Amino acid sequence: MSVLDAIRGQLIVSVQAPHGSALDDPEAIAAMAAAACEGGAAAVRIESVAHLKAVRARLGCPIIGLVKREYSGFAPYITPTLAEVREILATGVEIVAFDATPRPRPDGSTLEAIVAEIRRGGALAMADCSAASDARRARDAGAEILATTLCGYTEETRGSPLPALALVRELATFDACVICEGGITTPASGRMALAAGAHAIVVGTAITGVAHLTRAFAAELQRG
Repeated sequence: MSVLDAIRGQLIVSVQAPHGSALDDPEAIAAMAAAACEGGAAAVRIESVAHLKAVRARLGCPIIGLVKREYSGFAPYITPTLAEVREILATGVEIVAFDATPRPRPDGSTLEAIVAEIRRGGALAMADCSAASDARRARDAGAEILATTLCGYTEETRGSPLPALALVRELATFDACVICEGGITTPASGRMALAAGAHAIVVGTAITGVAHLTRAFAAELQRG
């Protein structure tokens, strides 16, 4: 079974932790990823080389890998350069996620070069898009997966309702795998994304955001 077939109609869990937080530990991330798969996740989305290595050593399910790295003066931070692509590929993941917006990259690389490097390394390219124009260019460059990850996080899309169901519907007309990521907080909203044409969904904070969820409960109690 291909990777795309394995995730069709399925849940992907983003298992990430803020840098410096209590869960920012390879073994903790690997344990959470394993728990997500035990609960029915078909794949996981993992950030940083150290975490990717720990999860790969523990799990055989498909992994979406990315590296978040900020460069002064540049907006893209999800796998922003070819250097991060190569770091991720070395961990043996099946899918590499990257910023697919037209914003300049720190190394001057193009979207086409990023996709070519991923495919040359034997992985699938997951384009984290903000709009249909991003997705169209990524598809034309050869990206197999188009995701709504950055909708609402660029100047042009700020304030867009999430999950980005309208964008999902538009991308579903493209010849590619469409993944809805961002703003899926309940099983019902995940079902709505699939009904809109998503191939699969990614859920992060609503499942793995321990500190975020705890703060919400604690704050509500304090209001009483």
